[in-house]
Amino acid sequence: MSLDLSNYELRWPTSLFVSEGERVLRTSNTSWVEQATWLLTEALAGTTAVADFEDVPNHPPHRHSAPSDDPWAITTPSWGKRSGTDQHDWLTELINRANELRHAAQPRPYWPQRQGRGLSHDGSTARDTRRDFARIIDGFADSGYLAEVFGEECVDDPNELPDASRVIERRLGIPDLWPLVPEAWDEDTFFGLIEVFHDLVSRPRTRRFHSWNMCGWHHSEFHNGPARILYRSEVNQLMHEAGLEYELAAEGEDLGRLVAITDDARSALVHRALNDSAPTITIRIRHAIALFRGRDTTAESKRSAIVTLAGILEERRALLKDQLGKDEGALFEIANRYDLRHRKADQRGDYDEAFLDWIFWWYLGTVELTNQLIETRIAS
Repeated sequence: MSLDLSNYELRWPTSLFVSEGERVLRTSNTSWVEQATWLLTEALAGTTAVADFEDVPNHPPHRHSAPSDDPWAITTPSWGKRSGTDQHDWLTELINRANELRHAAQPRPYWPQRQGRGLSHDGSTARDTRRDFARIIDGFADSGYLAEVFGEECVDDPNELPDASRVIERRLGIPDLWPLVPEAWDEDTFFGLIEVFHDLVSRPRTRRFHSWNMCGWHHSEFHNGPARILYRSEVNQLMHEAGLEYELAAEGEDLGRLVAITDDARSALVHRALNDSAPTITIRIRHAIALFRGRDTTAESKRSAIVTLAGILEERRALLKDQLGKDEGALFEIANRYDLRHRKADQRGDYDEAFLDWIFWWYLGTVELTNQLIETRIAS
């Protein structure tokens, strides 16, 4: 009998749930069950999955006891449970079939929202987005994702906790930002906090409940990688819903910084250029991409990004000429004749900034093409 997944909804990105689940399954000590329970609590909506997991025996009954001779014994497994399965088997199947899990969806808009009256008291979408962001941070804090940098109170530990406002101020240069007061933020502060908390969050993979005087949960074994993936997912979704044309970069020199949104094809090109390039040029490509797509990018920084890519192509000019013949010269004629690289008086500078976008993506695509040509030559 296969595991029934119909009652489970995934709140995390599938790949993150799989990677953290596989790590839990590799855990050899006795705490793996607590880690698995915490993972299911975080990653899946509601408590159904946790209840089903806890209902499964820690070891298959047939490994430790003989079958019952009672003909009236109940043999039908409960929800999410199947006969002869232990908790390790149960979680293994759930992880292996994670692609089948439905993702938890926001409820369909209610009447006030459909009538355009569900944003905020002052009708400001921007302020509402900032409050939603503050709620995201509150959720991360409640789950212990800020405990590594902000510390946690404990009735048995009188040590003074770090000043959270000072932690943020040292990074952002703005005092008194904790606790969060979204109504007081201007746009620069809001976007700055989005980037700061990306660097601060860290997922606790274990937790224990301190019952003395109802002290509460204490978290440990922190890792920032999973936390940042989850944080980018939630914040980028918020930015998308608010119509803000930025997202947190998932890779590159500007990892965790707000960058201009591109279409899926260009995002895929950036990913290939960053991950498939030779180590000798990867740093330069990272720098060029960061210069071009930053939220505060300028025409001058876009020119610098293009010049960086043109330098890489210049080094591969012999390869391009061999593959393209005399047509390879067209690549460099644009960079040389327009006000991009040499910046001479006779160069043309009267062009729209959209030209910079076009030439950047053309050059980055050509760098990726040369990567493929080099790989083909090596393979042959």
